Amino acid sequence: TVGKPLPRAAAIAVACPTDGPLLQLTNVAWTIRTDTLAQDLDLDRVIILYDFVAVCHAAVNAPPQQLKHVCGPDVALPLNGVVTVVGPGTGLGVAQIVMAEGSARIIPTEGGHIGFAPIDDIDDAILERLRTRHGRVSVERIVSGPSLVDIYEVLAQRRGIDVQSMTDKALWLLALGGSDDIATAALERFCAILGAVAGDIALAQGANALLIAGGVGLRLADHVAHSSFRSGLINKGRFRARLESMPVKLITNPQPGLFGAALAFAESDRCPFRKPHPAIS
Repeated sequence: TVGKPLPRAAAIAVACPTDGPLLQLTNVAWTIRTDTLAQDLDLDRVIILYDFVAVCHAAVNAPPQQLKHVCGPDVALPLNGVVTVVGPGTGLGVAQIVMAEGSARIIPTEGGHIGFAPIDDIDDAILERLRTRHGRVSVERIVSGPSLVDIYEVLAQRRGIDVQSMTDKALWLLALGGSDDIATAALERFCAILGAVAGDIALAQGANALLIAGGVGLRLADHVAHSSFRSGLINKGRFRARLESMPVKLITNPQPGLFGAALAFAESDRCPFRKPHPAIS
């Protein structure tokens, strides 16, 4: 607040790996020097953590009303086992929470940078478009907010329709509003791919539950349960039943990163095991 003393400590969540004295944000051309940050900001103490670790801290401590049921069994998060956390936003955050007798170990990953695996000719067309631009196409090139424009334009081209270029923000509003057939189809395709990617990551991590987070995840809170997300999630051949039996929830806290960073600061960034909120059972 203006006119009041500035805080003497801070927790800063960043969208990149946090090891080393020089951090390079993945999707923004910013660098951060961690060895001089406290001095530069005139702080007595500062902790740096991966932004998706902060989201996981928030998820572990979220009350039940902030974990919206999406599909699968409508049960609480497990006291034992692995919870996969996937969060589409500007990029795609991925982490896992290993639960052991109610305590949680948060493990950051770079799962958003695994390669995209198309499942049909539409996915092939999206992949080809993005390959021309990026070369290698990671899943976050498709499962992130900006990608809706690429999906939309691919679908329009396949229908032989010329569409006006627009920002991803404008297109998301159009798609969620349901007034444009191609935008609606693009959103359905996005949800199906999100489900497919989340299911792949859950299988890779041996997950017992799945959490959807991120800015785009929150944007989809009232839509995803009725979308093609579930069909993409469970389309895993011989492991379909495993995905069908997996509880899937969506974090509705509007600022999980800030909330989680505060929790991480309060409980120390050097201790990966945390006592969860009593609501987690």
